[in-house]
Amino acid sequence: MRLIIALGLAFACLQISQPAAAQDAALPPVPAAPAVGAAAHILVDFNSGAVLSEDDADARLDPASITKLMTAYAVFSELRKGQMALDDMVTVSERAWRTGGSRMFIEVGTRVSIGDLIRGMIIQSGNDASVALAEFTAGSEAAFAELMNEYARRLGMQNTNFRNATGLPAEDHYSSARDIALLAAAIIREFPEFYSLYSEREFTFNEITQRNRNKMLWRDPTVDGIKTGMTDAAGYCLVSSARRGDMRLISVLLGTNSDKARADATQALLNWGFRFYESHRIYAAGQPVTTTRLWKGELDELGLGLTEDLWVTLPRGRYELLEASLELQSPLLAPVAPETSVGRLRLSLEGEPLVERPLYPLASVAEAGLLTRALHSIQLWLE
Repeated sequence: MRLIIALGLAFACLQISQPAAAQDAALPPVPAAPAVGAAAHILVDFNSGAVLSEDDADARLDPASITKLMTAYAVFSELRKGQMALDDMVTVSERAWRTGGSRMFIEVGTRVSIGDLIRGMIIQSGNDASVALAEFTAGSEAAFAELMNEYARRLGMQNTNFRNATGLPAEDHYSSARDIALLAAAIIREFPEFYSLYSEREFTFNEITQRNRNKMLWRDPTVDGIKTGMTDAAGYCLVSSARRGDMRLISVLLGTNSDKARADATQALLNWGFRFYESHRIYAAGQPVTTTRLWKGELDELGLGLTEDLWVTLPRGRYELLEASLELQSPLLAPVAPETSVGRLRLSLEGEPLVERPLYPLASVAEAGLLTRALHSIQLWLE
């Protein structure tokens, strides 16, 4: 009974740095984000997922050619599974050839590599290339749309439904700024070898050279993607990502009124985000955050850590005010396994909760022998 009563939570405080000096300095407030003339927008820190600015970010809107981000994600995923290869040749169907809107200018009956179709879809925003990829991947564009929706569900895109691979207007075809930011982050994180294509400024196919429609690639050298979209119904849309130092921001604008407006608003958001915020990796995955006493195990001490890198986004100049606290299971008894949480890490900024993560053992530890377990039982009873 005494051992059961002893089980509980022990609290430990871990201060990342001394905040007193920083508190003496007058830190200016972060100004409001610039006004954005869009139906919806969001600005997100890629590393931490922190939202810096948003407006109607969950509204279900027509995404136009930004749809092709999911077309690409699905194709990249199937390539990684080995279901197809970049040098596979696709016979262009009449349906793909006849698809209207922006085009790569593939010709019916010709054979085009998947690698070229991907470039035509990403750089030239080719609707014909998108349909050809969809038909090759899933047999038909309708079946491919089902695959797109399945990937959307896996990514947690809660306000998204796709009806085609192009983004051409269709009933019940929609997404949201927040969902699109999730998708853009997934492409950057999961497919770096393909993400580099989004920074290419032009592509030549069939002796026709077309420039990337993303003007931010010329306007801001820190921007390395990602996609434009435009239809009469959707307005002018733009997803951009920029990296300055260790910080990467993703902005999504839906429903602006011109190509210039979407570029101007994107530049304003990015500049504001980088100017007034900073990203820090506080702890790396698999590295010890702390060590704790382990009872009745083959080890007496055990390192505890995180399963993923922990990044935080802070207003500039506030890092010195960041504090961490640990809530640890005590006493901690063997056996323990890395998949079982044994504590919590909490970060706060100026007394306000910021983020919380579970702590896990960094190794499996089996029970000790009978003699050690008996000795530890006595020691715990005496504490």
